[in-house]
Amino acid sequence: MNYSLLSTEMLMAALGIGLLVLTILSPREKGHQGIGYAAVLGMFGILVALTFQYGINETTFREIWIVDDFAVFMKQVFLISAILVTLTSMQYISTLPRYHGEFFVMIVFATLGMMVMASANDLITLFVGMELMTVTFFVLVSFILGNGRSSEAGMKYLILGAMSTAIMLYGMSLLYGLTGTTIIPELMERLTWSPALAVAVIMIIAGFGFKIATIPFHMWSPDIYEGAPTPITAFLAVASKAAGFAVMIRLFIQGVPTTGVDWIVIIAGLALVTMIFGNIIAIPQTNIKRMLAYSSIAQAGYLLVGLMAADVAGIKSILFYTMIYVFANIGAFAVVTVVGKELGSYKISDYAGLAQRQPLLATVMTISLLSLAGIPPLAGFVGKLYLFAAIMDQGILWPAFVGFVMSMISVYYYLNVCLYMWRDDPTDERPIHVSGAIKFTVVISMVVTLVLGVYPQPLAEMANVAARVLF
Repeated sequence: MNYSLLSTEMLMAALGIGLLVLTILSPREKGHQGIGYAAVLGMFGILVALTFQYGINETTFREIWIVDDFAVFMKQVFLISAILVTLTSMQYISTLPRYHGEFFVMIVFATLGMMVMASANDLITLFVGMELMTVTFFVLVSFILGNGRSSEAGMKYLILGAMSTAIMLYGMSLLYGLTGTTIIPELMERLTWSPALAVAVIMIIAGFGFKIATIPFHMWSPDIYEGAPTPITAFLAVASKAAGFAVMIRLFIQGVPTTGVDWIVIIAGLALVTMIFGNIIAIPQTNIKRMLAYSSIAQAGYLLVGLMAADVAGIKSILFYTMIYVFANIGAFAVVTVVGKELGSYKISDYAGLAQRQPLLATVMTISLLSLAGIPPLAGFVGKLYLFAAIMDQGILWPAFVGFVMSMISVYYYLNVCLYMWRDDPTDERPIHVSGAIKFTVVISMVVTLVLGVYPQPLAEMANVAARVLF
């Protein structure tokens, strides 16, 4: 047993427990802002320590746990997301009446669940990590005490999450019944065509479809995004989705053969409807959180195009896009957090004149939205280029064509927000206060989005190395 392969998860668990003890012992009237900064420092230290695990590529505990370049890359995506979300939460959480420290502790444990999912090499460990993440999100989504929308969102997430988990678990049980093993690579060797395999694959894809919010399993997403605390909405849209893709990639690339049940055809169908309907339904939205919810649904469709390729180039494109999506999306949600707190509204029309009241926020929002739309020379353009090129290299052109057309349609609703910010005059000309933590978050998000747009090679090479270990 090589316990060192669990070192980052043990450090993360120790950080969460330590912060919880600190929260209980420290006086609540201080606001627990220090707990948030301690969480950021702790996670940053673990992020740095993770860089030393590249190149290990070993399993332990009878192959149920794996540390390879793919897992390390995804864990860094989760930690970067958690750090940026925690920084974004500093100003927001001070407006809540209590449980400030517990909020940051929950973010740490949700991230720990995602890290377990990334290193899970068997179905049971995968499920345990997923439940740790999901149960923590149940609490975080309903964290605004006394707020009906937040409580409703938490209840919906609990009920629909439990249903999707049950469906996925039944599919996994069928895989175990067919093969007698829960180790993912061993599934590939033992699975042969049978009707039960087809049912298992469909049920597992339906369960993952809920986790990553693809159409038609997306119904929970807009309501829950709208009701949840805004920083948690960003965390759901970025890290939770990335965790869903991490386990989906490992299970289907290394565990489920394409012979007999061609799961790539099912993924192709999901990608098609998700890209089309996610973008079209986003157009008439007047609430920016709901608009970004449908936008994130459409982004899941683009990522599924990379999984369709099912080769090194396809997985590399997913990893690259996941990382740049973190910065663009959290940059946008950080602006939504500040503006929502200042105005008490999430209407897109209330963004009128934001450029005059707070030019930094307007600039970051514009760059983030244009990157999500895939406008060059921003990072989102390079990410979509990798995704569509991966499937075109296999001679399949229609996903790239649909993705390109849908990206052009998305420009309409993204630019609509920009027009309000830069064209219209504000109804209130008082400047909007932005805390130091939010400034740091939005500036980092903007700089990374710009730099990776013109110089993507280092991240692309890291993603390529991480993708190769799966084949």
